[in-house]
Amino acid sequence: MSRRIRPFRVNHMNVVLEDFDAGMARLRDLFGAEFLLDMPQTEWRAALIAFGGVIIEPFVPHAFLLNARYGPHWLGIEYQADMEEVRETIAACGVRIARDIKVAVHTHPDDCFGVSFEFYDQSFHEREWPLLGRRMLPADYWRDEHPIGLTGLKAYTVAVHDLDAPSAFLQRLFATEIAYEAPRSGVSARARGFKVGDSHIELIAPDGEGALSDHLAKHGQGIRSTVYGVRDVEQARDYFTRRGIQVGAAAAPDGFALPTSATLGVMFEFSA
Repeated sequence: MSRRIRPFRVNHMNVVLEDFDAGMARLRDLFGAEFLLDMPQTEWRAALIAFGGVIIEPFVPHAFLLNARYGPHWLGIEYQADMEEVRETIAACGVRIARDIKVAVHTHPDDCFGVSFEFYDQSFHEREWPLLGRRMLPADYWRDEHPIGLTGLKAYTVAVHDLDAPSAFLQRLFATEIAYEAPRSGVSARARGFKVGDSHIELIAPDGEGALSDHLAKHGQGIRSTVYGVRDVEQARDYFTRRGIQVGAAAAPDGFALPTSATLGVMFEFSA
């Protein structure tokens, strides 16, 4: 195949939540998130909300019955990329399009190891947002002034049954190579990272019984967590402890995870 997708950057993470108002309130209260855009639609209510330089787009069905068995989850990610390159590459890879709104496409998660990749050719990060009346807060605010000390999106982890097939797929879809491979003993797993755009995709597969094998049994393959970088792990840990949240082990040894009960049913990790 002659072409592979070369994303410029991550625009936003896509997440399915159960309750719109409760979700927005929790993100704003716990993380100081900025509400950028409200997008009520026939199928669902969507929005854009951001903290730590990372934009999140919640998709909240009007009736959660059809999603109730699976529950809240990280649906996928939007990359800024050349759309001609995107359409040619996903067709050559045999990847179905689950949603096509002409200016952007969402891939079918069944063809992408549980991840719905979204692509769009414009950036979300340099815009002025009407609900704010300005651009998003700058990176140095989140790093130096916010008490968590956030440094942006480090990676997102994708839970898979084994590393080889999804690794080969990522290298057919994206212009990327293996950036690192490492044990993730805290969840009885092994990880393989790929630099795509301005962050990493980390494939993580179980090598025994543990938290990751339990997650796969319950949820199947797909995005397990969004990993934020932090300036100082102990500073970030202390912030959540003071908020009454008991943090747990992260997949990577240099960080921690928040319990999903505190974060809308989806996993956030924080890493040095």
